[in-house]
Amino acid sequence: MPFDLGDVVPLGTTVRDGSGNLANAGSMALTLTLPDNTTVSVNPVTPVSTGTYQYDYATVQPGRHVVRWVATGINAGAYTDVFDVREAAPPLIFSLADARKHVNMPATVTTHDEELRGWVEAATAAVEFFVGPVARRTVTEVHDRASARTLALRKTPVISVTAVTAVLTGGTSYAVADLDLDGEAGIVRRKDGGLLVGPLRVIYVAGRTTIRANISHAARIILQHLWRTQGGGIGRPAPGGMDDYAVTEPIPGLGFAVPNRALELLLDDRLPPGVA
Repeated sequence: MPFDLGDVVPLGTTVRDGSGNLANAGSMALTLTLPDNTTVSVNPVTPVSTGTYQYDYATVQPGRHVVRWVATGINAGAYTDVFDVREAAPPLIFSLADARKHVNMPATVTTHDEELRGWVEAATAAVEFFVGPVARRTVTEVHDRASARTLALRKTPVISVTAVTAVLTGGTSYAVADLDLDGEAGIVRRKDGGLLVGPLRVIYVAGRTTIRANISHAARIILQHLWRTQGGGIGRPAPGGMDDYAVTEPIPGLGFAVPNRALELLLDDRLPPGVA
């Protein structure tokens, strides 16, 4: 399961001798490769007990981290692992409390919370595959067209535009106050009717300020469907399998992850063909 940004991640490895018994290495070094490809090195790492090495790392970046332990000298060896860190504001269509309630998780059972959070993220992604961004997020993209009267942003709906700046030195940037935004369509144009001369880097906020009930309930149905593959019998399908969570046909790009009932609820908010 991913860690939250700011979490302290307990890292560890063990060393054994030729007979398979725990034994110290001559020296142990730890290197973490962060998502931005910088590294953090700890050398040497002192064993906490014979053959057991640990290090607690406080996360500072979201994304994939690569962990590399290298033992040298006596009992030399190496071990590589990875862990992921969520962004500070991950796209979540509803809270963990809402998810627990929907899958009828007893308040006293918290052992599945991290797994359930992951499935909420998966359900959010499935919904957004059909209707575009629901959870609010900042998007940065470059538009290369030399000049046009409108820019069509790639993630819709759009809540607001933060900046429109020139990519090339000497290019023209545009004040947000001088631009008009059609948030539903993701269209940006100059209020004076002039051309937008590129290439331009656009930073904007995509998502929805209000989530309609059909979208929210579709996400809950998807969550329930996904959770039933992991929930140890929680929410078993109705006899014959034809309940609200039935899936009769695979969806290109999603397979059997989205039940028919969820698709029906999302129908009115589906993105038009060719819009991501």
